[in-house]
Amino acid sequence: MTGTTLDDYTDRYARRVRGMTASEIRALFAVASRPEVVSLAGGAPYIAALPLDAVGEMLGRLGSEHGVSTLQYGIGQGTLELRERICEVMSLSGIDAACGASPEDVVVTVGGQQALDLVARLFLDPGDVVLAEGPTYVGALGVFQAAQAQVVHVPMDEDGLIPEALETAIADLARAGQRVKFLYTIPTYQNPTGVTLSEERRERVLDICERAGLLVVEDDPYGQLGFEGEAPAPLRARRRDGVFYLSTFSKTFAPGLRVGWILAPHAVRDKLVIASEAQILCPSGFAQAAVATYLGTMPWRQQLKVYREVYRERRDALLDAMADLMPEGTEWTTPTGGLFVWATLPDGLDSKAMMPRAIAARVAYVPGTGFYADGTGTGAMRLNFSFPPPERIREGVRRLAGVMEQEIAMRRVFGAVGGAGGRRGRAGSDVPGPDLA
Repeated sequence: MTGTTLDDYTDRYARRVRGMTASEIRALFAVASRPEVVSLAGGAPYIAALPLDAVGEMLGRLGSEHGVSTLQYGIGQGTLELRERICEVMSLSGIDAACGASPEDVVVTVGGQQALDLVARLFLDPGDVVLAEGPTYVGALGVFQAAQAQVVHVPMDEDGLIPEALETAIADLARAGQRVKFLYTIPTYQNPTGVTLSEERRERVLDICERAGLLVVEDDPYGQLGFEGEAPAPLRARRRDGVFYLSTFSKTFAPGLRVGWILAPHAVRDKLVIASEAQILCPSGFAQAAVATYLGTMPWRQQLKVYREVYRERRDALLDAMADLMPEGTEWTTPTGGLFVWATLPDGLDSKAMMPRAIAARVAYVPGTGFYADGTGTGAMRLNFSFPPPERIREGVRRLAGVMEQEIAMRRVFGAVGGAGGRRGRAGSDVPGPDLA
């Protein structure tokens, strides 16, 4: 070894490792978890809202009374009991037997993240293209990059993915001879923007993908966490062919159990199970039993209402604080559900460059660059409101606004140091980013 690299194994890695990059969010966790830091960065649900005493008793009984089965190996697809419960949960959103939802076509996964990885393993070859909203979920970007796929972002506005921009992207890629495999979308209370795809656009997006022969991968972790009326029906409730529906119990029950699922077209189900068995052999029997028992014995529908009220109060606290404290020129989304607000900074501010000064001021957020495959988005940031209490949210915004005011003052004195880049752009422009005015 010559000592020219910190990693002595560089020349031994598989080629696909080159697509693996560190998550912007994971890099923040160590700092953001310090008690003196107000974290508006992560997407952690407020687990303290659960009836933890009752949940603890339930978990104890699962071990002491049913440990012989719950602590044993299981089948790769997941237990039938849990798959039946999952179908009950999906029926609340309109995904029911009438539209082809069946326990036979559900595959239990280790959280929503494994569900994404399984879809990528089945459908993505190196060089394939995935279309995704711009910005999009950072964890999905990591999966697609590890699969050596190219992510092409489609612009958004306040009504979600822009259908005309989707058509344009498909046509441009076809002319370039590039192979598009699927559209990845979070249509309801999107991560990171909080925006929801409008009712009218849902049908148009599905029609466009059907005409183009594109699969649709619908990621729906937040759909049951709406604050203002019912969310539009999921894409999978409208079309069964070519639509993969992914969800998780991480946001509605407990992320620590790592239980998610895929509802897949019947022909693909077996391949998903084979791919999952190659990865993990089988999902945790104990975790599956915990979720199934929770759904079967506890008032989980009422618990959803509790979460909605908690998150509505915290969303309002964040929006009110931003309206009162943020510098002129700052814009943000107004989500009707989910866990996130997307903020666009005043001209010239760079959310990634500003991060060290924000941490020094004891506040954390996620720079917008983490949500774009090409590293744009420096003029934006994601703010989470689900975890801190309202008074801490306001204090976090006060600290963040102070940092931004200092940045603006420095620019007035010293002038711009490089461009902000990656600010929001409109469909048809040459500036990447969502139009979320």
